[in-house]
Amino acid sequence: MAGAITTFLSEKAAQRPKHITESGFVRWTLIGIALLFLALIVLLPLLSIFIEAFKKGFEVYIASITDPDALSALKLTLFTALIAVPLNTVFGVAAAWAISKFSFRGKNVLITLIDLPFAVSPVIAGLIYILLFGAQGYFGPWLSDHNMQIVFALPGIVLATTFVTFPFVARELIPLMQAQGVQEEEAAASLGAKGWQIFWRVTLPNIKWGLLYGIILCNARAMGEFGAVSVVSGHIRGETNTLPLHIEILYNEYQFSAAFAVASLLVMLALLTLVIKSFIEWKTAQKDPERGTQDAH
Repeated sequence: MAGAITTFLSEKAAQRPKHITESGFVRWTLIGIALLFLALIVLLPLLSIFIEAFKKGFEVYIASITDPDALSALKLTLFTALIAVPLNTVFGVAAAWAISKFSFRGKNVLITLIDLPFAVSPVIAGLIYILLFGAQGYFGPWLSDHNMQIVFALPGIVLATTFVTFPFVARELIPLMQAQGVQEEEAAASLGAKGWQIFWRVTLPNIKWGLLYGIILCNARAMGEFGAVSVVSGHIRGETNTLPLHIEILYNEYQFSAAFAVASLLVMLALLTLVIKSFIEWKTAQKDPERGTQDAH
């Protein structure tokens, strides 16, 4: 048995790339540190959420997640994502197409603007919409005269969520489409294909897995967004509270079991997103091993 193990380890060592020279002790030490850090920073907090959620029993848990305010927050969260994610998908595809397929003045400015939400605090993003559409904002009086409300209502929540999430699809597609080049589109055009035909039959099949990956990341951020939505929502219970805001209110009211129960819903949505993301990465690796390795990193 010992001889078989030794032979197996020797074969594995022979398969290692030549540039890797670390000893087994160093490798396993690094792996152990990574796993320990992952357990303490990620797995333990997630596990504690479910422990606290069920601390007072299954009945309390069910009552917490079926509370009318919790259900309203869940519906608002999903509805906001249902609006923001398709908008960002359309923008991301259009922006990636323009940046990767055409040369035009201002391209670098457009790329910089796409990255802007990564650099701006979500709270600042929310304040921008308050400044524009609030009662004392630039467009506030006009909106009031026409009986329209943006902030402290669904439109403001959707706008804020869209702002903080719109780079995800574009940033996933831009390098992918740049790497693919324009040869296939030019070949299709030379054969008489029109714009939409080229997109649906040539471009979209080539980017479909990257597009799905970007949509998943965008959706995950949209459902978990707190800062920008907190500023523009007004915290109206049962009306403008998303799941993250509802959790904060429950926690501030010392309803800890209810807060963790609702938080478990977000965790389960995140785990579902992670499963779908892993599936997309697996499919991408099958289609393009080099790109799949990059995504895994």
